Amino acid sequence: ADLQKGVRPWMQPWSSGNATGRISRPLRHNGEPYGGMNVLLLWSEAAARGFASSTWMTFKQALALRACVRKGETGTMVVFASRFTKTEEVGGTEIDREIPFLKAYTVFNVDQIDGLPASYHRPAAAPLKPVERIEHAERFFTATGAVIRHGGDRAYFSPITDHIQMPLRETFRDAAAYVATLSHELTHWTAMPHRVGRDLSRYAKDRSELAREELIAEVGSCFLSADLGIAPELEPRPDHVDYLASWLAVLHDDRRAIFSAAAHAQRAVAYLHRLQQATAEEREAA
Repeated sequence: ADLQKGVRPWMQPWSSGNATGRISRPLRHNGEPYGGMNVLLLWSEAAARGFASSTWMTFKQALALRACVRKGETGTMVVFASRFTKTEEVGGTEIDREIPFLKAYTVFNVDQIDGLPASYHRPAAAPLKPVERIEHAERFFTATGAVIRHGGDRAYFSPITDHIQMPLRETFRDAAAYVATLSHELTHWTAMPHRVGRDLSRYAKDRSELAREELIAEVGSCFLSADLGIAPELEPRPDHVDYLASWLAVLHDDRRAIFSAAAHAQRAVAYLHRLQQATAEEREAA
């Protein structure tokens, strides 16, 4: 429904004015960030209902903390996706089959709960200064080892040469817009077989496949921008009008497409974070 109105729903947390303190993903009761589709679900719910806290927990988790969800409050659905192995006998031979499953459960925002320890109501940590945030992002991008070239008037990833092309920095509206765009292209960059391994063979030939990959990169850019503490690019680029129409077509044909896109985006961003750890370990070894 938001897409039909021309709104990118994953941008709502920043355009709604509800975000306080550091920009981040939604957090579990133990401070661990949510991933995949749950990020989009909880961002959207927080924006729609005006929650200031980024922390969520189940009814039982609140009780374990000797707290209680206020009477009349309604929860928010999140999902848990995993697989289990089932052994079957086929023609006298036992084979293991992996079966995926999806389980839904309900969580409540800290703003809906009374009696929580004071630590859940402390003011959010002060955000880094703009210059510090950009420097942090630059170190992150460098640690990926991606080949990033500057010049021209288009941002794109080339699978043939395995490099990212970016316009000159000074052509962007601000540093945050540069970071959001580069995060988008880095998500594409992860698709190569020796990285995360998404199939881009039909990207340039099939509008549906192009739309799916662009949706993955768009969501991946939001996830990574939040992890870097930078509000993504709020102003739509000229190509977003076409993308909105193509995303609507994909979602109309496949209701699960947004789940798949969020899962792929999560894997891409997790891979980029692992590269940071590998670079840090190499520095320590040296």
